[in-house]
Amino acid sequence: MAGIKSIFGGEIRSYTEMLNKNRKLAIERMTQDANQLSADAIVGMRMISGSVLQGTSEIIAFGTAVKVVGEE
Repeated sequence: MAGIKSIFGGEIRSYTEMLNKNRKLAIERMTQDANQLSADAIVGMRMISGSVLQGTSEIIAFGTAVKVVGEE
């Protein structure tokens, strides 16, 4: 069915849902990595996606983990 929709156009909802779920997962993993570094925030966060093989894609989330330093 996805092949037919790709020819005639239209949203493939299951694919869209899978991408949204995987974007959230990429952000969660990046946040976990920042927490392990005792970071207070992530700045300059970006996401990229691309096709690895026909019918597959990858999602990468990245940014700079920062620690806030100041007077207390």
